Amino acid sequence: MPPFAYFRTFNPKSKQMALSRIWTAFIIIAIITASVKMITSSDNKAIFASMVTGKTGDTILVRKTEASKVDAGIVSIIDSNKIYTEGDLKTIRANDTQLKTFKIQTADGIFETCQTAVTLCLKLIGFLALFMGFLSIAEKAGGIRLLSKIIGPFFSKIFPEIPKGHPAMGHMIMNFSANMLGLDNAATPFGLKAMESLQELNPNKSTASNSQIMFLCLHASGLTLIPVSIIALRSAAKAANPMDIFIPCMIATFVATIAAMLIVSIKQRINIFQPVILAWVFGISALIAALIVYIKSLDLDSVQSFSATLSSGLILLIFILIVLGGLYKKIDVFDAFIEGAKGGFETAVRIIPYLVGMLAAISLLRTSGSFDALIGSVKSLFVMMGADTRFVDGLPTALIKPFSGGGARGMMVDTMKTFGPDSFAGRLSCILQGSSDTTFYVIAVYFGSVSVKNTRYAVGAMLLADLIGVITSIVLAYVFFG
Repeated sequence: MPPFAYFRTFNPKSKQMALSRIWTAFIIIAIITASVKMITSSDNKAIFASMVTGKTGDTILVRKTEASKVDAGIVSIIDSNKIYTEGDLKTIRANDTQLKTFKIQTADGIFETCQTAVTLCLKLIGFLALFMGFLSIAEKAGGIRLLSKIIGPFFSKIFPEIPKGHPAMGHMIMNFSANMLGLDNAATPFGLKAMESLQELNPNKSTASNSQIMFLCLHASGLTLIPVSIIALRSAAKAANPMDIFIPCMIATFVATIAAMLIVSIKQRINIFQPVILAWVFGISALIAALIVYIKSLDLDSVQSFSATLSSGLILLIFILIVLGGLYKKIDVFDAFIEGAKGGFETAVRIIPYLVGMLAAISLLRTSGSFDALIGSVKSLFVMMGADTRFVDGLPTALIKPFSGGGARGMMVDTMKTFGPDSFAGRLSCILQGSSDTTFYVIAVYFGSVSVKNTRYAVGAMLLADLIGVITSIVLAYVFFG
């Protein structure tokens, strides 16, 4: 076959549309799972209603039973404790002769989820308008270009398709900086602006470019310097040492980020052993090591105070530098702010369909019991292999994290409540929570913001980096707490 014959016969439409396939699979698997459960068990007659119109916290009546037909030991437990729990089912006494068995819905149905998706986008408008307004000032004042020159030597190696000094580099570094400081609300506008800048360079507007894939894989790896929210939740759960997961979290998220860079670099044939790349990687590693040493010397209150001061102070510093830069360049700063802020509203509205579609599919998976079935299968597999299964109790956080940050946080809290914050599962769930970002949310929002339909290998690369983060988290949990 001639050298270029393959490319002449290749049909772009035959390329696997990963996100479309995954979204379709989510819906099919969820509905089939729910149908099987409804047919095979009388306890799941209301499962379709739960999937469509149910809300988190709803009490679902499963069955009514005559007390005389229930084991006397169970009735005794109900009479003394007012409730008998078995798995996700709870039984109480309805009256002198009858018992009621019910379960609590742990995820919203698709109707409620769609409303949540729209509400989330509407809440984003304010943040998008604010940060895009300031970004507009920075662009007109030349600040983004200056930032691009500073970070250019490193970014030009892992983003070879981006011209030297292009504003996209400045937008990306601001996104990464906000992520590292745990500023999700600030990171999103910077990230969306970076995607818009990268889309300007994209020759095929409906297909993800190499630079967009590299950016989103690094972004989704979720590199965060101080997991303050996790530490705070461990403190609220009365952990003996809420900060004991700090070092494992830091290492896990750093490994996931490096893995994401390696995976995409191999796919895009980027030489990562170039001196500039190695210097930046080792430099960041040294910075993280120094931060770990410093944080370890602080108590819990000091850590939270340091983090709040550092993150909030940096945002205010960026704002004042942008305004001063605008004044120095003699531009109309307020007019520039308004011009940029208008784009915040347009972007928030544009991502609504993508977010609704993705969150609805995830809702079906959760309410159908597909997640529970997967977790049970994993645990059974390792039991059959005779392996240590303690880590399986922490896996729900990892399984939900790619789909929902809020859901994973709730699962982490539930794991600490069920097994204890200082248990192996409780600590592992915290490390898993801090090891990555919400992959499918990121894909829906960021690619949706620029109307990219063909995500190429982005989903696979992100999930592989997530898997490496999960494996690293499990290993670190055994090393530190096993």
